Amino acid sequence: MILTDFLTTESEIKLSEQTNDLVIYNHWANDRLIDWLVSKPSNLLEIEVASSFAGIKNTLLHIWDVERSWFGHLKQQPVKAFRFEGFDGTLADIIFNIVNQSKLLMEYIGSLSDEELAEECFFSIPYVGDHYVPRYQIIQHIIYHSTYHRGQLTTIGHHVGLHDAPMTDYMFYLLRVKGK
Repeated sequence: MILTDFLTTESEIKLSEQTNDLVIYNHWANDRLIDWLVSKPSNLLEIEVASSFAGIKNTLLHIWDVERSWFGHLKQQPVKAFRFEGFDGTLADIIFNIVNQSKLLMEYIGSLSDEELAEECFFSIPYVGDHYVPRYQIIQHIIYHSTYHRGQLTTIGHHVGLHDAPMTDYMFYLLRVKGK
């Protein structure tokens, strides 16, 4: 038998609390990973390896690009993705902006009410179509996407000789960082 009525009014978590936890975690994890990467020789971050984004630099660019693109949709101010526009910045630009973008996301989401988080946002994806999705689901997608690629960065790091990646798991964050 599955119990579904174990939540009481006192234990219910507001949507804003949950989404704020996620975006704060995402910023913490991006910052922690970037701190680790900038402590390494920059030439290792530029090495191309067989992966979906061919190395650390390109994977970082992808994380930033996806976070900034979805951030635009959350605000209903879409931006062109780098994959369509091109990117000629430096590794330093990417490193600064990936942390800054997650900070902007954290600040924006922190300003939204539960009602605004539940509002549907319009976006269009080529070959998929036009969609309306609640903000909180877009936020979940951003966090899950970035988490996936942070794991990929750890694996790419192993391929270029970096074996001391920091822990960025959500549960580690909840228990050791937020729980302090």
